[in-house]
Amino acid sequence: MLRHLDIRNMLIIDRLELAFQPGLNVLTGETGAGKSILLDALGFVLGWRGRADLVRSGAEQGEVVAEFQLAPGHPARAVLEEAGLPADDELILRRINTPEGRKTAWVNDRRASGDVLRALSDTLVELHGQQDDRGLLDPKQHRAMLDEFGGHGAVLAEVRGAWAARRAAIRALETAEARLAEMRAEEDYLRHAVAELDMLDPQPGEEDTLDARRRLMQGAERMRADVARALAALGPDGAEGAMGDARRWLDGVTDRAEGGLDAALSALERALVELGEAQGGVERFADALAFNPSELEETEERLFALRALARKHSVAPDDLAGLADELRAKLAALDGGAGEIAALKAEAAAAEEAYTVAAGRLSAARHAAATRLDAAMGAELAPLKMERAVFTTGIDAAAPGPEGADAVTFTVATNPGAPAGPLNKIASGGELSRFLLALKVCLTADDSGLTMIFDEIDRGVGGATADAVGRRLAALAEGGQVLVVTHSPQVAALGAHHWRVAKQVENGLTLSQVMPLDAAQRVDEVARMLAGDTVTDAAREAARALLGAGRA
Repeated sequence: MLRHLDIRNMLIIDRLELAFQPGLNVLTGETGAGKSILLDALGFVLGWRGRADLVRSGAEQGEVVAEFQLAPGHPARAVLEEAGLPADDELILRRINTPEGRKTAWVNDRRASGDVLRALSDTLVELHGQQDDRGLLDPKQHRAMLDEFGGHGAVLAEVRGAWAARRAAIRALETAEARLAEMRAEEDYLRHAVAELDMLDPQPGEEDTLDARRRLMQGAERMRADVARALAALGPDGAEGAMGDARRWLDGVTDRAEGGLDAALSALERALVELGEAQGGVERFADALAFNPSELEETEERLFALRALARKHSVAPDDLAGLADELRAKLAALDGGAGEIAALKAEAAAAEEAYTVAAGRLSAARHAAATRLDAAMGAELAPLKMERAVFTTGIDAAAPGPEGADAVTFTVATNPGAPAGPLNKIASGGELSRFLLALKVCLTADDSGLTMIFDEIDRGVGGATADAVGRRLAALAEGGQVLVVTHSPQVAALGAHHWRVAKQVENGLTLSQVMPLDAAQRVDEVARMLAGDTVTDAAREAARALLGAGRA
């Protein structure tokens, strides 16, 4: 709940510190005294989007600090944790604004964005007035309100999941059908291309091998004569014969050389071995130069065919094999497409059925919750002097979506036999205030730790009706915290804590002040609200009677 509000240099507020309490807190004062400024300041520190010109004239900056007390398990703790901000029993929000409109915020002394403030605000404060700040009059919000009232979180999550699965199944089917249609459009090309590739059967690296073989064969005639002369020079009539003669001659004198020729003979033996290897290599190369004359033509035809097919498909020759695999896979998908489409249609139908079942459960839960809400509203309207009014939660079929297939609308009939219609079209100003208060009570019954603020919710009512409104607000504040801005003395008299907002002029400057009232001051303030500018003894007696009745 809200414990402290510190405002500095905001509009006509110079410095103001307020310490709010549990229970019903009422703020009263003459029109224009500055009650709405307090709400503007609170909305500013909570990140609400409002008026921009909040900084007091002549001030360097405006500042608002709000301190909230968080109970264990308060929803604000989850927001703080998600934002990476420290969470404790005390939550301090601070926000400053410059005359140029630059805003900076802190949460527990850590910089924070406006989005974080607004997320925290949803868990801390709910502001409501006849202008329907929370959308109670907007039929687009009624379904969500009914779901919140009925506690449909789990079944709603199931419906959202089923809707997502349904959409995914339909999207997969549509994608597969589009892909199959695309492949069918190029089926003739695929079959021709695969047949052409299969006939050629290109292999990775084949282009380099063929190109090297072609160049070898093209230079064979020129090389063949030189290779033959090299073989002759290395053979028996050349180096081999000369080296053999040298070895025989040396062998003939080695026994008389006393070992002097041993090294030379060993070297000669090694040379003969190396010479033999050289001869073998040259002979193998010579054999390679001997080819069928048609082989060159076949090699060139194969090489040119590979390159032509690569150009045709705009790929490298070495990528033709991979392209063939890819096109074969497309053909396989095309040939198996009918089976895939059938399977995807079955999955889509199953997803549709699952969604329909989940949406049906949600619809049944909504109808049950609508009955409970209508009964709860009937119980709330009677104490507010509207026992003849009928509130109805209408549920009609709507287009399926992630929130189900129901359209929810709140309607009222103010008198028996009168036609029902939307709240803002049927109810008068005073009736509307009470309808909204009753609806507010029903929809926020389980909002623990939420500070509820009512801005002149009692406008347009008086007498016994105003007293009934005040008593309902007081009951709503039991065990929680309610702040009420009011012009009604009956409502003010029921407050557990009372502040008076007033304007005063100091040195030509208009400032707004908020003063907590003691028992005697409350009598004077309620008397002023009853009598106007001139407070009489009779008005004071009437005020004491109201205050006494409020404590009864």
